[in-house]
Formats: sequence, structure tokens, C-alpha cells
Amino acid sequence: MTPLRKDMIEAMQLRGFSPRTHESYLSAVEQLAQYFHRSPDKLSHEQLQAFFKHLALERGLSPASCRLYLNGVRFFYLQVLGWKHFDVPLVVPRREQRIPELLSRNEVARLLNACTNPKHRMLLALCYGCGLRVSEVVAVRVRDIDGERSLLRIEQAKGAKDRLVIIGPSLLDALRRYWQAQRPDNWLFPNNRRREQHIGISTAQKVYTEAKRLAGIDKIGGIHALRHAYASHQLESGLPVHQLQRLLGHGNLQSTMRYLHWVPDGGREGGGHTDLIAPLAHRDG
Repeated sequence: MTPLRKDMIEAMQLRGFSPRTHESYLSAVEQLAQYFHRSPDKLSHEQLQAFFKHLALERGLSPASCRLYLNGVRFFYLQVLGWKHFDVPLVVPRREQRIPELLSRNEVARLLNACTNPKHRMLLALCYGCGLRVSEVVAVRVRDIDGERSLLRIEQAKGAKDRLVIIGPSLLDALRRYWQAQRPDNWLFPNNRRREQHIGISTAQKVYTEAKRLAGIDKIGGIHALRHAYASHQLESGLPVHQLQRLLGHGNLQSTMRYLHWVPDGGREGGGHTDLIAPLAHRDG
């Protein structure tokens, strides 16, 4: 391990960055060094600009991916090398403003009914019923479920933050039945081969993709569509946007506000958290 890499890892550890941030930031700096075949502390502003132009024009990376590289490289130069300023502009194509193909309640019901594997069905139901990211749902432990208060504890989610999410009555009943049948002792969704580990993110994505195929749903998107569906359906039921922000774990209200543009008339006034799972039992698609 080079001294610069060691210093960068320590700087990220001091700030409590998540493992995924460690990986993406280190990869950005590594690729920068490989592109010029030089140590990154020997590069000029012009070379940095050329690297970002290479990402956008030659590799054709999306604006979001380019900004991820920029964040990693900026962190390296400001926090590791101690630059006072990082004035290297990032010029990328304008972001396309598109509304995703949101799942309807009927489509969610069809998707869950298509799952014959109880563990897979429970995983997708929890992802939708609590609006979880895929990295969060695969890492749920049995002890994270507070049945008395109907709350789910999400530990060290995106941004290294813990949060509590409401579990609706129907979802809580389903979780209890699942536990009684499967008896998971640590991870709620253990790996079949190594039960000391939880199911992987790629496996969860494949479960969703297969359920979508069996349900005859051709809308674009992966398992994150269940989180989008949770947010839009809660807003449609009248959940205030600031409460949705807390449940989703968004640090910035603007991240939550986008859902208002996806819901007709911005959702109903008033109301609170809705048990999204209960009505699905009465829907056959």
C-alpha cells in the first residue's frame, strides 16, 4: 500500500465514510493515476481537466458517474494533499430530467405474488413496505425489528446515519410468520451457503428481476423501483413530505421533494404513514 493510499483511507475513516464511499473514491484516484501513468500528486490542473473530459466524452459516463469521480478526486486533493482550493471545473452533459416508470399498487401485488420462495417474497415486501435501499434490506438483522413499537432500525445507512422506519401492521404480521417458518437467527435474509453472511445485493437484484419477469411487468428499472413506489404511494396517501424525508433517510429535503413531481397533484393533504402491504392482499393484478 502506497503512503498516499494509506493517508486517503485514514482521512475517510476519520470522517466516517461508508465502505462503498471508500471503494468509489479510491477507484477514482486509482483510475486517474492509471490514465496518466503518474502518481496523482504530480499532476497539473490541466491534466485533471483532461481526465474529466475523457470520462465524459471518450468513456461516455453519465453526469452522476462523472460527479462521483469528481468528488473522489476533489477529496484526495483537498483532504490528503492539502490543497487550499480545488478549482478544476467539471463540464458534463446536462442531466436528463426523466420521471421513472413508477410501479402501481397492482404491479407491486403481482410482483410479490410471483415470488414462490418465501424468503424472496419477504425481502421484496420489506423493501417496498419500508422503502429501503437494496443495501439496507439485505443487511437487516432479526434484532433490528422492534415488534412492540412497530419499528425497523436501519444501522449506518447511506451517509453513515442510523434511522428508524415504521413497519405497518400487515408487514409486521408477515415478518412474524416468516420468522416462525424460517427461524433466521442473525441475518433476516441469510446467505443459503454461508448463513453467517447475509444475502448479497446482486442476488436481491436478480430476485426482483425474475419476479418482475414472472409478473409480466416490463417497466424499466431494478429493485430500487420498490423504494420509489413506497415514496410515491405514501405521498399519494397523504404522508407529509418532511416525514417521508425522515423515513427515507434523505439528508437533503430536495432529494425527497422530487417525488412531489411524480405524484399527481402532489398527493393528498394531511394523513400519515400508510400500511402499504395490507391492500395488496386484495389485489390480483
